[in-house]
Amino acid sequence: MTRSSSASASSLPVQTEPTAPSLRPAMPIMAGVFLSFLMIGMALPVLPLHVHDVLGFGPCVVGLVAGCQFLASLVSRLWAGRLTDTRGPKRAMALGLTAGALGGFCYLASLLALSMPVISVAILLVGRTLLGGAESLIMTSGMLWGLGLVTSDRSAKVIAWVGMSMFAALAVGAPFGSAIYTHFAFLGIALASTAIPLVALAIISPLRPLIPPHVAKGHISAVFSAVLLPGLGFALSGITFGAVTAFLTLYFAIQHWANGALAFTLFASALIGARIVGGHLPDRFGGARVALVCLFGQAAGLSVIAAAPSSLVAMVGAAIAGAGFSLVFPSLGLEAVQRAPEGNRGLAMGAYNAFLDLTLGLGSPLLGLIASHAGLGAVFTASAIAALLAVPIALALLPRQKRRR
Repeated sequence: MTRSSSASASSLPVQTEPTAPSLRPAMPIMAGVFLSFLMIGMALPVLPLHVHDVLGFGPCVVGLVAGCQFLASLVSRLWAGRLTDTRGPKRAMALGLTAGALGGFCYLASLLALSMPVISVAILLVGRTLLGGAESLIMTSGMLWGLGLVTSDRSAKVIAWVGMSMFAALAVGAPFGSAIYTHFAFLGIALASTAIPLVALAIISPLRPLIPPHVAKGHISAVFSAVLLPGLGFALSGITFGAVTAFLTLYFAIQHWANGALAFTLFASALIGARIVGGHLPDRFGGARVALVCLFGQAAGLSVIAAAPSSLVAMVGAAIAGAGFSLVFPSLGLEAVQRAPEGNRGLAMGAYNAFLDLTLGLGSPLLGLIASHAGLGAVFTASAIAALLAVPIALALLPRQKRRR
């Protein structure tokens, strides 16, 4: 096999250099992903306060500033995947972290223009756009880099743990950001958002890069064909995430139940715990089979929330839904990676992750419409139905799985 000048570099799974049978080599990658999304999560609860209370803008501009990052992330997913395939995941992640630090610097620069709110919010929009591109690069390259560092029978576990790093960082980032904002205002958020990506960049810098595989790149239509079914299944399942994050605590408040925040914590804890305990299951039993079981569990937990006569029962349902939702992402992600052409796995992961952006962007407003007409309980019923609609997709993936075996 022909090697590039980086003779010491690790290789992607399609090459012949050995990979590790454990997740330990991928831990620095997960740390980089965690720090990146910690920085993103810190700003989520405080940006609306800064834009509204300090800059004096209304809900429309608040929504624009909050949402432009996710729009930029959606638009840049395929580009991030292609860059990861062609230039290697280390370079893609380094570029993403650099963009993240520049986004934090835009936060700082916006504070210099507080006397000119329009200019200040325009700089914030530039920073949020940079962070959206950074998110795409970091998540896509992190998954492909992790896959290249471990043996193929750990593929789903890597996807699960990299995804768990993101969810855990967002969960920790929100209260951490609120505490910083309380004591240091938006200046503290801006300084932390500039420094944290640089710390992550220092963590990954000593790591050996992966050599992009020298295989013919498949046509983009072949990649979409491979990712379409797993992506649609994940999109239907992902409506649950939008329902829980946007409506669970509000549902508890409307029902006059205490501990709405605890219910959300139980959902997140069950999600993380299930990935720690069962992250290996898709590798062992196949992604489609595990996704099939998890979709039924996810739907059952959501149905319990919708029909719960008390807060305790609803919290049990939230935990069941979190455990069920936890392994759908890595299970169907494994199917997407295995179906994609070897030289386009970064593009495949970028396209697969874009389905979550799409479902949150479209599904959450639809759930809000359902809630306004049928009540908040109907949100969780609709999410359960969406999860069940993904079951035929998982079944359709089973025959291919059996042929691989």
